[in-house]
Amino acid sequence: MTADTSKPVGVREASEREKNEQERNERAASRWATVRTAVLTLFPLALLGAAFWIGRLVRPGADDWCFLPVVRDEGASGMIAKFYLHDNGRVANALLVVGYGAFGVPGQQWYALVSGVVVVGVLWALTLAALGRAGLSAPRGVPLLVAATAAVIFLLATPDTYKTFYWPASSVSHTVSPVLACAAVIPLLRARSGRGRALASAVALVAGVFIGTLSEETSVVACVVLCAVLLLLGFRAVPGPSPGPGPGRTRIWCAAAFAGIVIGTAVLYFSPGAHARRERFGADAGSMFGAEQLVAALRAFGEILVTVLTTWQYAGALAVGVLLGLSVRGGQWGPDGPLVRRPLLPVLAGVLVFLVSGCLCTVITYPVFGTGVVTAARVWGDFLLVYVLLLTGVGALLGRELRARRRGARTATAVAAAVSVLTCVGLAVPLIRLGTEMQVRAEHWDRQDRSLRDGAARGAQVLPYTPVSVGRMLEPFGGHGRRVWPAQCVAEYYHLEKVTYSTRLP
Repeated sequence: MTADTSKPVGVREASEREKNEQERNERAASRWATVRTAVLTLFPLALLGAAFWIGRLVRPGADDWCFLPVVRDEGASGMIAKFYLHDNGRVANALLVVGYGAFGVPGQQWYALVSGVVVVGVLWALTLAALGRAGLSAPRGVPLLVAATAAVIFLLATPDTYKTFYWPASSVSHTVSPVLACAAVIPLLRARSGRGRALASAVALVAGVFIGTLSEETSVVACVVLCAVLLLLGFRAVPGPSPGPGPGRTRIWCAAAFAGIVIGTAVLYFSPGAHARRERFGADAGSMFGAEQLVAALRAFGEILVTVLTTWQYAGALAVGVLLGLSVRGGQWGPDGPLVRRPLLPVLAGVLVFLVSGCLCTVITYPVFGTGVVTAARVWGDFLLVYVLLLTGVGALLGRELRARRRGARTATAVAAAVSVLTCVGLAVPLIRLGTEMQVRAEHWDRQDRSLRDGAARGAQVLPYTPVSVGRMLEPFGGHGRRVWPAQCVAEYYHLEKVTYSTRLP
């Protein structure tokens, strides 16, 4: 290529200097953006690290007392039989309980770390896959920032972090289960060939069966999401066939996911354990969907909504979404992209998915919890993940709109970064308080554990037990000795015939 000699030498030199200056400015801006992203990512990652470290203080309680002896004495088959034949029919739930229960108390302590890494990893992979599906690119580190912030908010922003995150028996059903459902979407987003799309559909089928036998609430949420996707496909509001599967292939994937959920739910619903559970709580279809019950459930969901919508830390999901939208390039964000032509359609669909799925989850859990579902934050996770992802997506649309208008982008970046940091700080305060409470409980639990083991080793058959609780967890002889459950499970755990109520720790 020859130099342009049509312009005077001075003009050419000035043009080259201007070009070089622009390149230097772009490189400097890129370096600053990388540093800023790294600093912002440190906040959610540090908070997650602290949460994982606190996890070492977890000790068995409530249902754990009944699960651990079965896993220890009868193994996986005994645990599956307990769930399928007697408890609730959740076969996949039993498998996950075996996964951590086989290690005893250490399994409880490592659960927060393992499940937290799974949540971050899935959300990270989902973010990368969604960006690739839409033909978008983001600066290095931004997808991890989005995933880590979303994970922190999802795991720690609820009113009862202990049961939501640290208590394995609840977490596997209502916290990990919706994340596993999200993981099933990744193969579809990554598929680039017929074989890849067939594999994605097979994964959706298997995942549907697994979710169907793991959590009724997550199954409901997944079905609502699938219905919304099919409706959006009808409106052509989902990105087109390039660079991923087209509407037809996506419909096949949705059908496979539906089929899996139906199969899994049928296995669960018609199990002896589920039948026994419905009898215990009077949760048959007639009572669940009766007019009085529905009104009470809707009122309860309204109270839950007030709690969620007034929890300011969820604004961090919106903020990190804005940062994502301000940083991405190309793809479906272009002037003819469907996300720009009709941005309100997917947003409206997301809002409806959140409201409908949350309402349905409250309806099916109300017979078990009654009015207590308003405070049972551990069962909200099935639909709260939708809320976090929705806020992140809305933030991304807002950020991209600001970038397209070329106005207020720097201000928006500064505000979003500040909100992201404040969110992590705001979540750290109650986490530290919870960690202190868990430390006290762990010390008391360990003292009593040593005493009970020593007594059993000496041949004692009846020993005193003092309830030691945290995070509103149920313990034997709770309510000043009025509630006995699960005292007999504690006795089985220590190979005793019986434990009696005591008010003094050994």
